[in-house]
Amino acid sequence: MNGTRGPWQVGASRTVYENPWLRLTEHDVTRPDGEPGLYGVVEFANLAIAILPLFEDGTTVLVGQHRFPQDRYSWEIPEGGGPLDVPPLDSARRELKEETGLEAANWREILRMDLSNSVTDEEAIGYIATGLTQGEAAPEGTEVLQTRRVPFRMALHEAVSGRITDALTVAMLLRAYYMAREGELDETLAAAMLQR
Repeated sequence: MNGTRGPWQVGASRTVYENPWLRLTEHDVTRPDGEPGLYGVVEFANLAIAILPLFEDGTTVLVGQHRFPQDRYSWEIPEGGGPLDVPPLDSARRELKEETGLEAANWREILRMDLSNSVTDEEAIGYIATGLTQGEAAPEGTEVLQTRRVPFRMALHEAVSGRITDALTVAMLLRAYYMAREGELDETLAAAMLQR
């Protein structure tokens, strides 16, 4: 694609690597300072989908799994990929059920964010799920999951203290905390979430 992207002039582009989840594209560019350069962009085949399940008693569910890229164990809210041609809410319902066995009667989108906009085009959408009922989880073959139900404030503390490092989980917990404090959630639910 020849043309411009803001102050960048773009020349030839080529796919350097591709698999079912992502494509790495390298662009010949003229930088804003007029110098030639290369710009690599990781383009994702899916939206990042995150779900913060909230029970009436102010608890939530965290999912634990080993993350291959960092080679460490990570606790996160339920999350995964949603195909671009599928409504994001449908993907959120599927992910919540797969990872936790939970189904929700009520869904509310609370967050849209770019996850690493200097090198990727990955977009994220986050939902609060309430009116929860428990069923059987059905993780994908790439997942060996544990779940734990914890008070919302405990999960929030783990995020702000650095024990939870997943960016989407941290953002969702902080957004929900803000909403609870600012009267943007059901008053009874917010009170349960905020209790120490």
